[in-house]
Amino acid sequence: MTTKSEVADSRRPRGLADLVGNISYEVMPFKSVERAVLADVPTSIPLTVTVTEAKGIDTTLDFTERLMRHGYTVTPHLAARQFVDDNHVREVIDRLKTAGVNSVFIVGGDAPKPAGRFHSAYMLLQAMQELGHPFSEVGIGGYPEGHANIPQSDIELALKQKAPLATRILTQICFDANTTANWAAGVAKSGIDLPIYVGMPGPVNRQKLVRISAGIGLGQSARFLQKQQNLLWRFLLPGGYNPTKLARRLGSAVPKVRSNIRGLHIFTFNEIQKTEQWRRKLLASVSEKDKR
Repeated sequence: MTTKSEVADSRRPRGLADLVGNISYEVMPFKSVERAVLADVPTSIPLTVTVTEAKGIDTTLDFTERLMRHGYTVTPHLAARQFVDDNHVREVIDRLKTAGVNSVFIVGGDAPKPAGRFHSAYMLLQAMQELGHPFSEVGIGGYPEGHANIPQSDIELALKQKAPLATRILTQICFDANTTANWAAGVAKSGIDLPIYVGMPGPVNRQKLVRISAGIGLGQSARFLQKQQNLLWRFLLPGGYNPTKLARRLGSAVPKVRSNIRGLHIFTFNEIQKTEQWRRKLLASVSEKDKR
């Protein structure tokens, strides 16, 4: 008889090949991005669409619907603090259902003042559950290095509360592969068995980050840059960040621990062509190594 732990072990990535073979891209709903996606990204790559305080949830929904019509599997971000009330939640659920969307990613959102009664991702998840949402995939965030403004105990409690209402975890950026792997092992040890997808930046430069931050609204831009200070410093330093090196380190670190890490989630920062070229090159190098 196969034990539960043996089943879990059989699902653990064997290394970089498994991680790269199970990859998704995150894009921002800016002008020209749709054309870039169509030009360079195969429909086999799942996409997520971010939501910004400045552009609002409708921009994310519009972009999601357009990508769905092109044959992509798309997961929109739904920010709790942008929802006005239960009727608003119901309207968004119905709209996504009509569009054929089967997956959503729930975040609290960065708006300093909520538009309605929803202050957290957990509150929105509860409302969706009560409304009987149709989504087969519901993602929530994970924090391998914690959060600068939230006590660690609160983060751990929130994850335990949200996990029963979700089907997967997408992590925030962490540049230390061992930290991510050990965090994921701790999540699994705590009894949360959701699959985890490791968030990491693709091949983007500092100038692109600054341009993006300027396009998401002054208030949110300041918060974006504050949250991404570590990322910005990595790009300021010569050779400070290399996505291939981080991916390979993850490929080495993940199989060494008992965790539910399944794949990679790439923050493209809308560097669509460069990201896809990087993925293909990395996949080819992994495949070639496997042949040897």
